[in-house]
Amino acid sequence: MNTLNSIQMLAVIALPVLFAITVHEAAHGWMAARLGDGTAKMLGRVSLNPLRHIDPIGTLIVPIATFFFTGFLFGWAKPVPINGRNLNHPRRDMALVALAGPGANLLMAVIWGLAVQVGVLLWDTSQWIALPLVYMGAAGVLINVVLMALNLFPVLPLDGGRVLNALLPPAWSTNFSRLEPYGLIVLVAFLVTGVLGAVLTPVITVAIELMPGANIVKEIFFT
Repeated sequence: MNTLNSIQMLAVIALPVLFAITVHEAAHGWMAARLGDGTAKMLGRVSLNPLRHIDPIGTLIVPIATFFFTGFLFGWAKPVPINGRNLNHPRRDMALVALAGPGANLLMAVIWGLAVQVGVLLWDTSQWIALPLVYMGAAGVLINVVLMALNLFPVLPLDGGRVLNALLPPAWSTNFSRLEPYGLIVLVAFLVTGVLGAVLTPVITVAIELMPGANIVKEIFFT
């Protein structure tokens, strides 16, 4: 595979990043609606329209900057509003709502991996179709796996933190919830010091190995 320059790489990752974050947030709203809270649906957040979810800094500038400068993808969208009091079983359902986002990223990683395989099959006959499928598909696999792993990190306000919060005994859960205002600071500190990468890299590596088109993803991004 040819090595991409920075402009080409930006073009390749832009659409997968946009969809990864958009579908992730829409999945939260969709699951909440299924479990009794229609707040996000009422506000138009159960939508695949990126404009409903984009935070200009968190969805565009920060992910692109961190990807190029640290090799790690970090970003966020506008939070989907969830009213836990409307959920049928608030503690359990909040965990399920949280898991819906990483679950959507896992599904998208598989779909992008299948796109890579289609591109490989078309490489010798229709390279003008195969080239974007392979490179964008590989980027889609990597980006969605990274976002899945990152969001499962057990720190509030990430999804993994919300799952942990739902599993803790009520008294512990209350104390853990008080840490949420400092969660972004903690994450940035872990990112800058390399702790976040050290913890998540093995998870990301194993997950990519399990994806369709894994060899191509590794060839493009890790060689």
